Amino acid sequence: MKSNHLPMPHLFLVSLLLSFSWSTLGDTHQPHDSFLQCLSRHPSNAGSVSSVIHTQNNSSFSSVFEFSVRNARVSTPTTPRPLVIVTPSHVSHIQATVNCSRSHGLQVRIRSGGHDYEGLSYVSQVPFVIIDLINLRSIDVDTENNTAWIQAGATIGEVYYRIAEKTATLAFPAGICPTVGVGGHFSGGGYVMLMRKYGLAADQIIDAELVDVNGKFLDRNSMGEDLFWAIRGGGGASFGVVVAWKVNLVPVPSTVTVFTVNRTLEENGTMLVHKWQSVAPKINEDLYIRLFLRAVNSSRQDGTRTIQASFTSLYLGETDELLSLMQESFSELGIARQDCIEMSWIQSILYFSGIPQSEPLEILLNRTAAAILFKGKSDYVTKPIPENGLEGLWQRFYEDEPESLELIFSPYGGNMDDIRESETPYSHRAGNLFNIHYGIAWGEEDVASSQRYINFMRRLYGYMEPYVSKSPRRAYMNYRDLDLGTNNNGVYTSYKQASRWGLPYFNNNNFNRLIHVKS
Repeated sequence: MKSNHLPMPHLFLVSLLLSFSWSTLGDTHQPHDSFLQCLSRHPSNAGSVSSVIHTQNNSSFSSVFEFSVRNARVSTPTTPRPLVIVTPSHVSHIQATVNCSRSHGLQVRIRSGGHDYEGLSYVSQVPFVIIDLINLRSIDVDTENNTAWIQAGATIGEVYYRIAEKTATLAFPAGICPTVGVGGHFSGGGYVMLMRKYGLAADQIIDAELVDVNGKFLDRNSMGEDLFWAIRGGGGASFGVVVAWKVNLVPVPSTVTVFTVNRTLEENGTMLVHKWQSVAPKINEDLYIRLFLRAVNSSRQDGTRTIQASFTSLYLGETDELLSLMQESFSELGIARQDCIEMSWIQSILYFSGIPQSEPLEILLNRTAAAILFKGKSDYVTKPIPENGLEGLWQRFYEDEPESLELIFSPYGGNMDDIRESETPYSHRAGNLFNIHYGIAWGEEDVASSQRYINFMRRLYGYMEPYVSKSPRRAYMNYRDLDLGTNNNGVYTSYKQASRWGLPYFNNNNFNRLIHVKS
């Protein structure tokens, strides 16, 4: 990152939280041959490290690099490529890469699943290497103690599948996209359908294995509680290479109930979205109602567009109980028995991932995913957005760009209110009603088109400013957004202007603790 585009408070935050960018004393212009020679001299308990090295001269290089690229916007013919990709099959391969990178002045990027929104796990503007953890993805489920050891290269889908292999009544609270890698997901927080009941993925981590900047292999006991605290929500790649996580598994009933109902503006959509903001964070913690907003064709024949609100729910129980809860708390939505589907927890993973129930569970083991052009942003909401604010939001959906625009409102409350903010670096706890995820994708590959869509997202983000968290405006770390804290198109920004963004972080205990750990 270029410091002349970032006010100093944000520059420090980015270096602390977003990248594993080690400053070293070596010569950054040394040819990569000397780096490779260094690797060859390091002993390995798994044989020669050369078998897991991919240089730009190798025929395997392009396929290895591209396999885990998810955002085509940050992977173009002009995007800088790593000098070397290392796909370790043993901890000693990671240690060798860390030590040689440090001594030869190379930055390190760590890739688990490749879903980084800004591609920071596989892109750098200075000479760098990638440690791609794709070969370190074993999962050891212990149903007797309700725990699992999960290597950082595993995907969420693989984790869910391996749990379901052993039991139908244990689960893990994490995301719903099966191809997301757990390395970044867990270390940035990790949330979705079970979070109001059990908190985040990071809240269930009880041990970890990590290779630090000096190449030392550490577990919770040897790394100390401060570092263990930092990697559970503060971004593991800021502090080392997380090799594996030990997690608690959580109980789920043998039968859960799901529903998805769609309501347009013509079906009282604005009123229902406004009501949802007060209901979803306060309803019984066994019930999670997520909200998706997108533009769709109107039922009229004149080709007009409207806004559709999709209410998607997971209830940890059976239909009768769910209907009673909905009638009591959100009768306006009009949920009927025919809207509800009973299934197992693992089947609900397919359901929320948009995978047909007819597909075998083995589809969760598929790591392949197409790279698309997209831009994402996020916000946290502490007070309900008024109806006139929502009506202004609807107008943004009718502009030229946002055909694929989708907003996701994910409710908090429940157990998220009960976990102290100081428990992990993830500080979005009590006081937050819901998180907003903004996402837009496009098909045009030229730079001008990409900039047009990105500019649209920035305008939308600007419109939402009065309705979201303030001082500072907050964002979810795993929805990486390099717009945050950026100066005005590279133009000089005054200290007074920059301090409004940066100084609130220095009044945050979690941020100060992260600074202490990093130093």
